[in-house]
Amino acid sequence: MATRPTAATATATPAPKSAAPAGNVVVLGGPEQADPAVLGGKAARLADLLAAGLPVPPAFCVTTRLFRAHLADTGLDRRLQGLDGPAARELILATRLPAPLADEILAAYEKLGRPRVAVRSSALKEDSATRSFAGQHDTVLDVAGDADLLDAVRQCWASLYSARATAYREGAAAEAMAVVVQEMVHCDVSGVLFTVDPVSARPHRIVVEACQGLGEGLVSGRVSSDLFVVDDRSLEVVEERVRYKVAKWAPLAPGRIGMTKVDPAERDVPCLTHERLAELARLGQRVRAHYGSEQDIEWGLREGTFHLFQTRPITTRPAPEGTDERGTLSPYVTPQPEPVRTGTLWSRMDIGEIFVGLMTPLGLSFARYYQQHVHTDCAAALGVRETGDPDLHMGFFQGHVYLNISYSAHLLGQALPTRDQKHFTKRFMSEEVDAADYTNPFGKFPGGLEDARSTAHWLRCTAAEALRMKGRAQEMTTSRLYEFDRARRLDLRRMSRRELHAELGRHLGWFHDMHVGYMPYYINAFGFYGILTELCRMWLGEDGENLQNRIKTDMSSLRTVESAKELWSLAQAAKDRPRVLAIIEDTPLETIEETLRADTEGAAFWQRHMEPFLRANGTRGHQEMEITHPRWIDDPSYIFQMIRRYASDGFSVDDILRRSSGHHDDSREILRELALPQRKTIETVISLYALCSELREITRMSMITSIWLVRNVVYEVGRRLAEAGVLHSADEVPYLDFEDVRAYLAGSAEESAAFSRERVDAARRLHEYRKRLPEPPLTFIGEHDITQAVRPAPGSSRITGLGASPGRVIGRARIVEDLVWQADEFEPGEILVTRYTDASWTPLFAIAGGVVTDIGSMLSHSSIVSREFRVPSVVNTKYATQRINTGDMVVVDGDTGTVDVVESAEAAAGTTAAGGADPGPDTAHS
Repeated sequence: MATRPTAATATATPAPKSAAPAGNVVVLGGPEQADPAVLGGKAARLADLLAAGLPVPPAFCVTTRLFRAHLADTGLDRRLQGLDGPAARELILATRLPAPLADEILAAYEKLGRPRVAVRSSALKEDSATRSFAGQHDTVLDVAGDADLLDAVRQCWASLYSARATAYREGAAAEAMAVVVQEMVHCDVSGVLFTVDPVSARPHRIVVEACQGLGEGLVSGRVSSDLFVVDDRSLEVVEERVRYKVAKWAPLAPGRIGMTKVDPAERDVPCLTHERLAELARLGQRVRAHYGSEQDIEWGLREGTFHLFQTRPITTRPAPEGTDERGTLSPYVTPQPEPVRTGTLWSRMDIGEIFVGLMTPLGLSFARYYQQHVHTDCAAALGVRETGDPDLHMGFFQGHVYLNISYSAHLLGQALPTRDQKHFTKRFMSEEVDAADYTNPFGKFPGGLEDARSTAHWLRCTAAEALRMKGRAQEMTTSRLYEFDRARRLDLRRMSRRELHAELGRHLGWFHDMHVGYMPYYINAFGFYGILTELCRMWLGEDGENLQNRIKTDMSSLRTVESAKELWSLAQAAKDRPRVLAIIEDTPLETIEETLRADTEGAAFWQRHMEPFLRANGTRGHQEMEITHPRWIDDPSYIFQMIRRYASDGFSVDDILRRSSGHHDDSREILRELALPQRKTIETVISLYALCSELREITRMSMITSIWLVRNVVYEVGRRLAEAGVLHSADEVPYLDFEDVRAYLAGSAEESAAFSRERVDAARRLHEYRKRLPEPPLTFIGEHDITQAVRPAPGSSRITGLGASPGRVIGRARIVEDLVWQADEFEPGEILVTRYTDASWTPLFAIAGGVVTDIGSMLSHSSIVSREFRVPSVVNTKYATQRINTGDMVVVDGDTGTVDVVESAEAAAGTTAAGGADPGPDTAHS
């Protein structure tokens, strides 16, 4: 979606007198009939709404008659014949309007009062009941002045011939295009309203999504939004999900729209009050009644007044009552017998720490590829002789990936340490399930001769792993650097489809090997942690409770911890170069890299410091198996934010690593009370746990680099699809299916034939629906009712979870929803409160006073890193982000797993206003 015209700014050229009929420009809502053949679909509907007295901003329409007159007067009607889309588009942009036609447009603009305007396409059949053409044609926002207005009109006309519009028409000839010129409303709040839930079949539900700023942020999926469901009979709000909103689309300068931060006071409050929602719902009902059909309405709120910008029929078909998108509430991907379907234990705790959170359709399909082609070989690498049916290892529910704990425990019964299934299953059980009533529907793995064979196989594999584990880690590190350097040298844009297919095949092969190579380190670290826990409990009793988390192993060289140290060094290098630091601090995030590279001193800094850092850490990113998320090397904004943060804090990296969380580490004294054989056994287990954790960190970089390599190829395919008009832009890559990408590269079908527009749109709708649903549980048995959300208990200031890192700390909370946009706001000593974390959050851990998450477990990556930084941490609170507000004073107790809100942000603000001392972000330990 464009925000500024790209054509030349000349207005008009002398031409023969136009023979076009009168009425080339029509004021919407006037006496002239709203004929879609003249006004186009969008303008005709806006004219209807205005005529019906609905609050639509004033507008006029440059009709299809004027478009045809322009083609005739300039000879474009003949010159366009036989031209392909891009050539026709460029010809339209390059041809000035004849003066008489331009004068008609400018006269209407004068009557409108010459305000800043939004210029929108209005093609024939647009927003019809059969096709919406949503996003196919251009919109130009915040236009002012005669020349820019005429340029914007031509840009909308030219988009009729764009590759994406041509692909959407499926080869049909371009018809005439009208253009809406509408007064620009710089909305405080914007959103969409569906007069019926567009996905579920629940009756009497009006669904409203609302965001701060302009609606373009919501449409593009780049900003967080609140969700409200209003009963269309009582106009009562029956559901409400308020998200923490960090960024919004808003005017940055006259004629320039972009992302900026939401005012902190508005971030965690609803965009709309219940009274406003009732008012908006009534408007939606009026529009529905006017057209006699369910509607999808774009709206905005400015200074207390609602405005309607667009409406179109809802053509999607809801799912049957009581089912999810597959018609079942089970995560299984294939039909299963009822005892298996209803008795399976599912969990998303600790499953590689890269599947955490809601995934896009592309991410889910890539996870399905992993399930089919990689996961069973990972099981084999652990010494499992019979790896079973790939379809049963994992499941998918509500856009999340789950591990089938029942089936995994059944197969792991072949290995000696997990012969007793409870050693495995208890690590994946949260308090959300009743373990007392659980029985594995797959039973135990067969005994007898099969058991003997499996045991012998496991012993051979385990012995071989002990011999080669260090060597393999070194080989994986060496190959990672080779593959990374090779990828940086390649230009995927220059590759043919066959070459790109071969490249993807190469990357998928390495992806397989790196995941299989990584898995033993991950599981062995998991296993030794479990053994340590059991030994402490068995030999030390109450004194050994939580001892495994109080023992400070010497893992300060963990690769992830090392990345925080390297980032601190990078900040110091920038700090030593005032010009470089000034560029990083004063330039908008999206242009820092370009500005640095264009500056002599900045380019030297980039080559000497940034490149080595990116080579070592650049493939890190948020939720790494979700290949739609950019890595640090793709978008270094987060790195720049942390450079800003680290450069201004005035402490050394040694201070970070030496700090204490305030608890007395009595673990060594307790261990000395044991008999020598017991003490030596525990110390051996500790050293093995530390070794496996260190090797796990080293090889993890190879694993996530393999995902980045696959991502590069997928996004090159996405670039080509956008260029061919199959996708509107790269923003639609998340709605592709990974198997479609593979099939396209392996075949000969053209882009438009290989990727269905309908499937892309359906995937988008499904993902938007999943985003509206409550977070599903970490663990459940059988089938889960998606209507049962975990909600905080009212009236309690205490939140409970799992104590993942010991110590007790008090400090001000800061909710972090968007790591990139908020990293520079985080103050040293604040309590980090978020839904979940992964390795990419480590630089914030280095300055946090404590960490609190909704999701997590004792062995999640963030828990380990918290312990190494000695940061008190409580995870798996389920709803801390709903109960805690930025600025609240909280006490985090990593020993008991509790978080207490001892002073609200509002109370603190009141105390400060009355002259009391504001504790600020400083952290006190107790």
